[in-house]
Amino acid sequence: MDKVVQDKVFLPPSFHNHQYRPGKCCIRTASRFTFHSVRSPAIFQALKRGSQTSSYHFNIIAFAIIRIFSLLLLPKQHRARLERRMVGSTNRWRFPREPFSGDLLGLSQMCKALNVDFEEALKNPDRLCISQIQKIFSGNLKNKTIQTGEADVILTCLGSKWELHQPQLFQSKTLAKLYLMALAQGTTSPTKELERLLRAQLRGNVKERPPIKKMIISLKINDPLVTKVAFATALKSLYLSEVEVDMDDVLGLLASAHILQFNSLFQRCVVMMMNGLTPSTIKSFYLASCKYKEEPLTTACEKWLEMNLVPLVGTQIHLRKIPQELLHKVLRSPRLFTFNEFHLLKTLLLWVFLQLNHKVQTVPVHETVLAFFNSFPKKCSFLDQDTGQSLVPLFLCLRLHGIIRGKNLEELRHINFFPESWLIRVTANHYHALESGGDMVHVKDFTTQAMRFGLLFNQEYTTHSEMIAIYGFFFEIKGIKHDTTSYSFYMQRVRHTDSGLPSLLCEHGPVSLRAERLVRYEIRAQTLVDGKWQEFRTNQITQKFGFVKPSCKSHALKVQTVGIPIYASFSFIFPIS
Repeated sequence: MDKVVQDKVFLPPSFHNHQYRPGKCCIRTASRFTFHSVRSPAIFQALKRGSQTSSYHFNIIAFAIIRIFSLLLLPKQHRARLERRMVGSTNRWRFPREPFSGDLLGLSQMCKALNVDFEEALKNPDRLCISQIQKIFSGNLKNKTIQTGEADVILTCLGSKWELHQPQLFQSKTLAKLYLMALAQGTTSPTKELERLLRAQLRGNVKERPPIKKMIISLKINDPLVTKVAFATALKSLYLSEVEVDMDDVLGLLASAHILQFNSLFQRCVVMMMNGLTPSTIKSFYLASCKYKEEPLTTACEKWLEMNLVPLVGTQIHLRKIPQELLHKVLRSPRLFTFNEFHLLKTLLLWVFLQLNHKVQTVPVHETVLAFFNSFPKKCSFLDQDTGQSLVPLFLCLRLHGIIRGKNLEELRHINFFPESWLIRVTANHYHALESGGDMVHVKDFTTQAMRFGLLFNQEYTTHSEMIAIYGFFFEIKGIKHDTTSYSFYMQRVRHTDSGLPSLLCEHGPVSLRAERLVRYEIRAQTLVDGKWQEFRTNQITQKFGFVKPSCKSHALKVQTVGIPIYASFSFIFPIS
């Protein structure tokens, strides 16, 4: 029971020669020795520091890594035969079919000692070897100057050759794996070569580093985003921590970092892209985030477009590039900013127009868009035709009952874009609301059906407001700047006879003489600060609005921020009173 059973397939020579005192460890196999011994805190700290270690400590660290490395070099059909595990309470031996499928307790102990995620180790056993070697090299790399001597590795890729050095090379998991495989094929005793290499690195003594035969490795890249310039910049980043990157090249650099599995560079590119979202880059950055499954970048693209679809992207030709999938996500978001529902509809109609007219290179006026859709056959609406059926989910996200001006509703009928049943339902809802004194009986869910209006509060504003007329009731939505970082947003009811009320809101429209109007509302403000969106909001508040203070004014949303512009959204309904 108290003896060490050595497995010469995996143990380095120095391990066999070391003397151990009986009773220190109760170990049945070499594999069990590894799992128990590497739990020592001193060994774990030595591995993290990459500093000088004792011969005993080094043997354990190197053994844990080399043992896994040896497995990786074996043909798959032989791994199960050589990998012995102890399983279950009976301590009987079994020969697993796959690496690490037997002794899960032992594997868990090894992962804790080497600071490796257990779940990831089960999925990718190779990483137990690569990641720990990377830790050793990266620990020493912090205290070394840039390598200027003869290169250890020649990388052939994209029709060019690059000379690389070991410490820098091991920052890339892809290059590290290629190098280890080349090391295995280029020597009769790969584990001995790796042991010598690790011994020099763990002790931090460059002078003791044994001469290593120069390796030639090859990497094939099929990603069209990877250019030779971007790939060269990625390799340069192995040596320099702060390489200047132009925004035009960041997409290729991100792809190169992904191929190289160079995580620090990849994350730097992600941050640059999140801070560099514009109407011209939103499509390519979003598609890249989906391709490389980078969820924080995907979320950043979605949030940026939620704020800028109507006020910014909707005014430029880049609107054409927005993928339908992304557009659909944004339209469904409760955080979507728009000045009003008709403004959002105009933006969406323009997007459809640009999808169907690829030769158009400038943003047309709204009348041109209306004339285009009016040119389709009148036998059925555009959305009922083959061309428009795939677009129905987009327009179902609109709140057409929020379009209340008669002129705008007539415009919708004239272009024959929506099915007749949609327009009849909208008209019927308006009729019943007017007949009920403004009560919106048709609105069942505030989050998805409330009428929405918005203010874009820019830096030059000290106050900014808009007037709204709904079913004969008139409101002012307003924003005030108190100082450089303090703002407040609120809404208030106004009389139809007030001098500040635009005449267009009263002409040919109803006027309600009710002294009070029950309103349920929510005010939300969002702004971008240092690449992160700040959000301020009230709860859903139900209040009776009269004509005199304080009942004429809503609760104020107070905002403290250095961000500008501020996207303020006002959502409200008239519940049954």
